[in-house]
Amino acid sequence: MRSVKQVVAIVVVLAMVLSALGLALALVLGGLLGGDETPQQPRTGPAPITTPSGDATEPPDPALAPFYDQSLDWQACESDADHECARLQVPLDYTDPGGETIEIAVLRVPAGEPGQRLGSLVVNPGGPGAPGTSYAAAGDAVFRAPLLARYDIVGFDPRGTGGSAPVDCLSDDQLTDFLAADPSPDEPAEVEALVAGLEAFFDGCVERSGDLAAHVSTVEAAKDMDVLRAALGESGLTYLGASYGTKLGATYAELFPDRADRLVLDGAVDVSLTSRELNLGQAAGFERALRAYVADCVEAGACFLGGTVQEGLDRIVAFLEEVDREPIPAPGERELTVGSAFYGIITPLYVSDYWFLLSQALEAAFAGDGTTLMLLADTYASRTPSGSYTDNSSEAIYAINCLDDPSSTPVEEIPAQVPDFLEASPTLGEVFAWSLVGCRGLEVEPDPSTRLDEITADGAAPILVVGTTRDPATPYEWAEALADQLEPGVLLTREGDGHTAYNSGNACVDEAIEGFLIEGTVPDDGTTC
Repeated sequence: MRSVKQVVAIVVVLAMVLSALGLALALVLGGLLGGDETPQQPRTGPAPITTPSGDATEPPDPALAPFYDQSLDWQACESDADHECARLQVPLDYTDPGGETIEIAVLRVPAGEPGQRLGSLVVNPGGPGAPGTSYAAAGDAVFRAPLLARYDIVGFDPRGTGGSAPVDCLSDDQLTDFLAADPSPDEPAEVEALVAGLEAFFDGCVERSGDLAAHVSTVEAAKDMDVLRAALGESGLTYLGASYGTKLGATYAELFPDRADRLVLDGAVDVSLTSRELNLGQAAGFERALRAYVADCVEAGACFLGGTVQEGLDRIVAFLEEVDREPIPAPGERELTVGSAFYGIITPLYVSDYWFLLSQALEAAFAGDGTTLMLLADTYASRTPSGSYTDNSSEAIYAINCLDDPSSTPVEEIPAQVPDFLEASPTLGEVFAWSLVGCRGLEVEPDPSTRLDEITADGAAPILVVGTTRDPATPYEWAEALADQLEPGVLLTREGDGHTAYNSGNACVDEAIEGFLIEGTVPDDGTTC
């Protein structure tokens, strides 16, 4: 039986989401462990105050001085007294620092060895949309002892997510229907439903979230991260970001190269790619992972999918076609649609140790029981059995991605795109092709100040870029490209399966990352583990 620690580990790793596809995989720690680490209202009573030191609080713009001068009032978190929670105030719109403000939820896990404490390690699990507070709170399930001993682990929910002015676009029931829609429509009515769903989603973002919907970009989140750095009293940022968190970290380094101290970007995103290129890359990445999963099943003998890898892939395609024609029973009165089946299949591909979950789910589904696949799909979306959602990651990912890149391919042009996507992924390519429609109906105009022409981080200290050779969600080629684009980029490679490299069972990678963060030792560029 899997331990609680192992269960937490998979859920947190699965929170690293597909940064370009417009899909969301979020944490369900509250549902699994009976608690939510999102910071609550501070408790009354005395609390230690972090007072930033001198140079740390110098703002990039004098108008931002009130934000850079603030202190964090740390209080014991209501959900776990061993963790500390605080609220950080930032401007809603950085072009109007005297206007409306929002609060950012922050959680700190104090260093295990205070006498050897090095400072604060700010972390982000990806998304965009996954709550960083839950990531930090997962503690030793995510971070190894050397980091936990020497650093305060500090997680924050980026603006628009979790406990930080969460963007809201749909009711829970509407969101469930939205996620269950056919991701690769093959009939006019299904295409119309897809378009209508996206337009209703973005209409809802404006109606339910107001001005916030236009201010949840990655650039603004990176600026929030510098305010957080100042409030933590750190002259430079030490940071570990995974998946989309690598884009956030690279953006920070571009905006604040003189403040970027020791940055680790694990499961890197190629920030130079167009939406189409990102989707093609992920199509190939998930095909590679799915093939590895089927090959593992075949090599073990008596594989329920078939006697060869191609037979296994064909069986999965046939199953998806069957569910598309006729959904199968799932818990309660729900039915497993092809959309939910797709999410259920890709979820365990993030961690090779949990391929067995996919086998259990598919075997049951082949027999007409969609329960396990639906459970995996719900985990992907942070949906609880009651129909509520533990966070807003499934909404935030669309809102953030589409502010960063509002492009959308007209539906009538998608069929012409399909052949290229099927070449990249014969099994799942059509879904990735149709994801190009993703920002159809966007109701807000991104501010030009939130767009960066390129990201090179010229002038920053060495940045460690980490890639895994068979990573499904952020293909290895993206890590190579990002390390090359960043002037101070240094590439570290993990040979293996699964999404991200740190704390994935590769001692060589772990020691290189920890040596960089703790000792400042920069690995040789191109080191392979």
